[in-house]
Amino acid sequence: MVGGKRVSKASPRIEAYGTIDELNAFIACLSEETGNEHDRLFLRQIQYNLFTLGGYLASEAGTMACPVSEENIKEIESEMDEMDAMLPSLKHFILPGGCKSNALAHVCRTVCRRAERNIFKIPEIDKIDTNTLQYVNRLSDYFFLLSRKQSFLQNIKEIIWENPCK
Repeated sequence: MVGGKRVSKASPRIEAYGTIDELNAFIACLSEETGNEHDRLFLRQIQYNLFTLGGYLASEAGTMACPVSEENIKEIESEMDEMDAMLPSLKHFILPGGCKSNALAHVCRTVCRRAERNIFKIPEIDKIDTNTLQYVNRLSDYFFLLSRKQSFLQNIKEIIWENPCK
């Protein structure tokens, strides 16, 4: 941990900041595949936020202020509102894929959800700012909408899930 405290590799904090680091790497892959400069710049800002969030998660409670603010959460929500307004309404479940940037956005979404589950375990052993969970939760929703936007911008039909149990 930051500061030298030794904890188990299975510690919720270690799992959480390791998953945030993994997410950051996948965001880099996604950023390289998106053709939209605005999205690339916003993804870079997310990477900066996640890097400092990783440091917060790697620190003992009370030794570092949470780097995620309500403003950061509102920025993500604003981006989601803009994407949602440009996309067709969602009437079916959709599967990842159709283009590489869509698939990578879904990888980011699922890794982000895992990070959220790991962060959710931290309050059982330590204090954590509630903005941390809220930011990561909203971020996974952002990646879902970004996946849809990638297909939309590339004029690729979304893959509709067909229920085999009908």
